Order: sequence, then C-alpha cells, then structure tokens
Amino acid sequence: MEIELTGLTRTYGRVHAVRDLSARVVPGQVTAFLGPNGAGKTTALRMLLGLVRPDRGRALFDGRPYRDLPEPRRTVGAVLSPDGFHRGRTGRNQLRTIALAASLPSRRVDEVLDLVELTDAADRRVGGYSLGMRQRLGLACALLGDPPVLVADEPANGLDPEGIAWLRDLLRRVAGQGRTVLVSSHLLAEVARTADRVLVIAHGRLRFDGPLTDLAGGTTDADALETAFLQLTSGAAA
Repeated sequence: MEIELTGLTRTYGRVHAVRDLSARVVPGQVTAFLGPNGAGKTTALRMLLGLVRPDRGRALFDGRPYRDLPEPRRTVGAVLSPDGFHRGRTGRNQLRTIALAASLPSRRVDEVLDLVELTDAADRRVGGYSLGMRQRLGLACALLGDPPVLVADEPANGLDPEGIAWLRDLLRRVAGQGRTVLVSSHLLAEVARTADRVLVIAHGRLRFDGPLTDLAGGTTDADALETAFLQLTSGAAA
C-alpha cells in the first residue's frame, strides 16, 4: 500500500508548519522522515493520519484519505506517542480493549506481545512501565491489526542500545514482508543502519527525497549522513 502526499500545507497563525509537501512512500522499504526539531515532521504525520486538517493538499493511502479507510486498524498501524495509555491498566488489557473495539481476533494480543517482547510484563500496570516499554506497547497496538502500513513518530525514544537494535530488526522485517514503513527519527547513526529511503524536511519544506545512499554521497556512513543532513537543514530559508 502506497502513501502519497500532495501539496500538503498547514499553517498556525504566522507559523508555516508544513509547506507544499509532496512525496511518495512505497511498500517494501523503510522510509525515514528526518528534520530538526520543529521542522514539521509530527504535523505532517498527524495530517496523514487525519488528526490535523491540512489547509490544502492531500494525504492518501492507495488513493484514499485515512478517514475513508473501511478498516483503519487493519490498514494503518500508527505510533505517535508513548503516553496515551491508561496507566492503571495492564499492557495486556490495553491491547484487549483495542482488539475488542476494532473487532480484531483476541489471539493477536498474545502474538503482538510476543513480537515486541513484552510477554513477561504484559500483566503489569502500564504506570510502572519504563518509556522504552511504553514505546514497545505502542508498537504492539499499531501492529495489532496486522496492517500493511506502519507509521511511527520517533519510536526509538527511550529505548536502550539493545532496544534500538531490536527496533531496527523489527522495522526491517516489517518492510521485508512487503509492508510500507514510514518512521521519523533524529538518530542519524541508526537511520544509516535501518533506512532504504529518506525524506528530509526543514522549516516545513521538503529538502530531499531519495535513497539513503544518494543523500550520503553514495555511502551509508553515519558521518557522511550527518554532514549531508546539516548542509540541507542548517541554512534552509524559512
């Protein structure tokens, strides 16, 4: 399932959060969405998921906006924040509630708990989870419907080095199954080891769209990626 952004624009008063953003995200690849803090990444992802209305432009999944998807949880899995859980419920109960509301098979709860390696903590209250564990639970929620599209906003935040390696493997496996993976990140060294394609945004405008190796001068070296990223974003005109 392909993601298509066409002329996506959003302003807040005098602030141009996203300006005329157009890009395609295709299946079978990990596409990294990069940009400095405040560049417009989260606003763009929220418009993609129908949480923010664009001033103009479109965000589509195989030609349909998110609001028109007949079974959204079976189509798009999204992780936007690790803090939207009921802290008094267990991880397992969070997933059971979502599965029931979305008419998903209950067996998927145990499957995704195993997938994100939270089985041993499944019956603990989420209020006692670390940030990294909440990130894993967010990914479990996103994957509950076995969707062909995964969208994640900074999913590596709060993960330790072992968790980051685990996330890298998960994203690669999901893309390797022919699914569409769009993930924002500020960890350039990890992007160099994970992504196939890169979108770079600064001051709301798209600065680069292409293979990772094209951005980094024909290499996946993390230092080369950082240099190219800073050249694209540091002097970008607002």
